[in-house]
Amino acid sequence: MSAYPAYVIGSLCIVGGVAGFARRRSVPSLLGGVSVGLLYLYGADAIRKGAPNGLEAACAASALLLISSLPRATKGPVPAMLALLATGAGAYYGRAYYALR
Repeated sequence: MSAYPAYVIGSLCIVGGVAGFARRRSVPSLLGGVSVGLLYLYGADAIRKGAPNGLEAACAASALLLISSLPRATKGPVPAMLALLATGAGAYYGRAYYALR
């Protein structure tokens, strides 16, 4: 199980949240991007160390990202890409979680 997808998506979420705040002063973008990004990074670190709850954290972050981006997926390329990333990461870590249980 690789933690790299969660590291990459977590970093992208944090950068995207900060960029959304810098461009439009959107506090929800900042809070959402940083919180989901930190959850992804926590999950990635736990997966890398073999600690419990890493896969669960990555799945939860994917679910949060999908729920927040899916209603806006048809309104532009960024929400659509976020929905695709969340779906892919959720499938990847969900399948790994299912295989361990």
